[in-house]
Amino acid sequence: MRFGLGSLTGKVYKLKGDAALVVCDDRENVTIQVSGTVRTIRKQKQRAFLQLGDGSTVHNLQAVLDPGHTQGLSTGAFVKIQGLWRLAPPGKEQNHELHAQHVTVIGAADPERIKNYPIQKKFQTAEFLRSIPHLRLRLPIHALLARLRSESEFLLAQYFRNRGFLRVQSPVITSSDCEGAGQVFSLNAGAPVSKDCGGRLFEEPFFFPQPKYLTVSSQLHLEAYMQEHPKVWTFSPTFRAERSDTPRHVSEFWMLEVEMRTQSLQAITDLVEDIIKSLVQGLQQGSFLEELITMKLSSNKLQTEEFVENDETLTDDGLSNRWAMLNEGPWPRITYEEALCLLQERFTSGKSRFFHEPTWESGLQLEHEKCIAAVVGDGRPVFVTDYPRMSKPFYMLPSAPEHSGSATVSNTAACFDLLFPDVCEVVGGSLREHRLDKLETSMAYLGTGANGNPWRQTAGPNEVSAATKGGESLDWYIDLRRFGSVPHGGFGLGFDRLLCYLTGMHNIKDVIPWPRFYGRCDG
Repeated sequence: MRFGLGSLTGKVYKLKGDAALVVCDDRENVTIQVSGTVRTIRKQKQRAFLQLGDGSTVHNLQAVLDPGHTQGLSTGAFVKIQGLWRLAPPGKEQNHELHAQHVTVIGAADPERIKNYPIQKKFQTAEFLRSIPHLRLRLPIHALLARLRSESEFLLAQYFRNRGFLRVQSPVITSSDCEGAGQVFSLNAGAPVSKDCGGRLFEEPFFFPQPKYLTVSSQLHLEAYMQEHPKVWTFSPTFRAERSDTPRHVSEFWMLEVEMRTQSLQAITDLVEDIIKSLVQGLQQGSFLEELITMKLSSNKLQTEEFVENDETLTDDGLSNRWAMLNEGPWPRITYEEALCLLQERFTSGKSRFFHEPTWESGLQLEHEKCIAAVVGDGRPVFVTDYPRMSKPFYMLPSAPEHSGSATVSNTAACFDLLFPDVCEVVGGSLREHRLDKLETSMAYLGTGANGNPWRQTAGPNEVSAATKGGESLDWYIDLRRFGSVPHGGFGLGFDRLLCYLTGMHNIKDVIPWPRFYGRCDG
């Protein structure tokens, strides 16, 4: 019989009580065949002990080999082993072990270089492992993260399909900086110098006639889809040229974005809450949470502890409670003005110490967001709504009385950020300005793009044409209003930041398989 390691280790090692005994008895002294990568091998005179993994579980399978079976075996080799599945001696970490009868080396490691194999059974810093992303994928924690990402994507796609959302594809190369912050990667694929057949130098034309960028958001293109389809979503890579090397920032990450017809900001926040709760409940049907905790408690601790900020994060009382609190609801909602009053009261009373004094104009800093999540959320995420319009992009609809009861309604946008404990902002969204005249006014009044170029809507004889920012046209976006539109809104969810929270990882660079960040692009 052939088994994946997950089917063996998952049942034999994890089940407790009578259920485990039944599984053990059923498979006692049966011949099985497994394949996987050699994690470690310990050779003795009479026998050798091999730890085998195949990515299907964080648990290794121990195989007992005769000395004659160890030829060509080393850490990193891929092997196929056939043998008897037997009860392990008392006191062993695992209940069963595989007594090998036939061992086949399918992919041997280079014997001249294996001594320098970077993945060793010892403490290795996260920074070092980030320099070898192609090899750190072999670590049990990263195998688990790959499975967690895969299952999460499946559950999200299933959620949207079951609720009538249409999945669409948006371009990666765009003409617009959706956020208006200028933190974009510009494409430079033109003006190379070439030689003609006579040997004379000439300059080829640019690939694109105007500047183009790697996308920072799919929102504007989703709005185009939404004019025909009531509910759309996409899941795609996003790029930000932020010169930040913090645990929360990378240059390439994945965003789940949604656009839908609605006039209610609460309908959007309710959807966000339901999506995340549904995802967590789906993941709880598997063994992901238990495996994450096992990685903290298992013999592999030295290879995983550098990934977490605090040791208590990956414990039953820490990570399990974190997942449980996500299912507690409804999640708190607070306006920006209410949040500001809370922060100022705590600042003046000395309950909280801030490096940046909270003010209306300065916005919420990371330290403020952490305080809001801790005090208001009490272990749950917190929606903060109705931010000042001047701090938000031009496309956001101004707040209406039903969204905010404050005296500053006209100065706020119908928008929200979802703040998670420790991780802070994970989701941001808003209602969009769907009225042509109001959008044009907003583009003229709000927002200054890169290099100080305003989102212009009027142009004199010698000025830049309408709807132009930094040489790029947004005329196509205004067409979405010129030729009819409907009230709508949407949001973007930072998938990798959400995974940071679910896994207890401290640094976003350690949940992304191939992290790209300021100064680094390995592999």
